[in-house]
Amino acid sequence: MRDAQVGALLVSDGAQFVGIISEADLVRRVLAVGGDSRHVRVSEVMTAPIITIEIDRSAHDASDLMAERGIRHLAVTEDGKIVGILSVRDLLRYFKNWGTL
Repeated sequence: MRDAQVGALLVSDGAQFVGIISEADLVRRVLAVGGDSRHVRVSEVMTAPIITIEIDRSAHDASDLMAERGIRHLAVTEDGKIVGILSVRDLLRYFKNWGTL
């Protein structure tokens, strides 16, 4: 995550995405309780199931869903298949520039 400069990663089991792990998951579920991230399995700290939104929904819909579910990352789907991740930072950037579009 550090090397890729991202705050979350999708977790797969074979070809199927089964969860999402974020910086917050690592901090809250590992580091805050004195754990060692080198010895904890991703499956133990990831968030599952993955919360998704279809690609044709609005940024406002995504923001509302993230607020309702208390999440900072949302998987984006197209025809039921995950095609990306939307972050709170992405939405902040979008809404900041919205008046200039």
